[in-house]
Amino acid sequence: MSHNPIRPWRNIERRKSRQIRVGKVLVGGDAPISVQTMTNTITSDVKATLEQVQRCAVAGADIVRISTPDQDSTRALREIVAESPVPIVADIHFHYKRAIEAAEAGAACLRINPGNIGDAKRVAEVVRAAKDHGCSIRIGVNAGSLERHLLEKYAEPCPDAMVESGLDHIKLLQDHDFHEFKISVKASDVFLAAAAYQQLAEATDAPIHLGITEAGGLVSGTVKSAVGLGNLLWAGIGDTIRVSLSADPVEEVKVGFEILKSLGLRHRGVTIISCPSCARQGFDVIKTVSALEDRLAHVTTSMSLSIIGCVVNGPGEALMTDIGFTGGGAGSGMVYLAGKQAHKLSNDQMIDHIVELVEEKAARIEAETAAEAAE
Repeated sequence: MSHNPIRPWRNIERRKSRQIRVGKVLVGGDAPISVQTMTNTITSDVKATLEQVQRCAVAGADIVRISTPDQDSTRALREIVAESPVPIVADIHFHYKRAIEAAEAGAACLRINPGNIGDAKRVAEVVRAAKDHGCSIRIGVNAGSLERHLLEKYAEPCPDAMVESGLDHIKLLQDHDFHEFKISVKASDVFLAAAAYQQLAEATDAPIHLGITEAGGLVSGTVKSAVGLGNLLWAGIGDTIRVSLSADPVEEVKVGFEILKSLGLRHRGVTIISCPSCARQGFDVIKTVSALEDRLAHVTTSMSLSIIGCVVNGPGEALMTDIGFTGGGAGSGMVYLAGKQAHKLSNDQMIDHIVELVEEKAARIEAETAAEAAE
């Protein structure tokens, strides 16, 4: 539960789920909601894939998934896993032998699609490999690849069909005494995905991996993911998330964290509160915010920053943020620290000065945290 005794309307009661391990990352239970992404390089190109994994890790990704469609990919996986700063999930479709090879290569988790991995015997072999090599498994149900018998039964992809698929495959794993699994029921339709996840959350205590699959490009995909995942997370559903965008995977990580930050479920880096700008602005708000987002991308310490163009809402927003700047007149504005007026500042000095203030505060917070940990 996100606990806020002063503003209880901000509290979110998280669904109680079992906890599993994906490499060094705990998923479910009271663990933080983890953020995942997936590489889009050719996996057998180890250099390019590792470079992308590392960029995603710097952006904050807790887990990275990699597609392993062929033997060249599973051979490359061993080197990628060895060099990766975060746990690697091997994405498996159609070929159960790729799952076995990925487990042997050191993958922390195997993502299998119940609709195309094969019969129960093949699933049993994958489970044996996962047990032997300490892998967890994600059951990945997708509306676009449901089993034929379920499509015949329900006529179309629907929440009942997706959840039935997931529960059938949970039973397969449990029948083999395997319990280190999480599950997803993804769809590109926000309504379908949300309904399926709500139904799934009531049917199992397994950790849930949230995602709106094939959501679209950066803007449209971000909106769909925010609507779908945001509603589910607000309802307490979800233990790990992946935002699916036709964009650089780093953008998926950024959007994932922004969704979690907006709900107070996870905090990382600087949260910028800024106005859309209008004729009242005392400086170029849009250009300033863009520059600050770029200049402050390296800061991982959680804090809030308000950048407001005029005095209508600026002072009020500054009361609620760690650092603030409100536009005034004559080419200058007011700097706020901890909600209080600190000093005036000319607009041409604003960006450099704000970056300096944020970096100084981040250093203080990190030093205090380290000192507390050492006690």
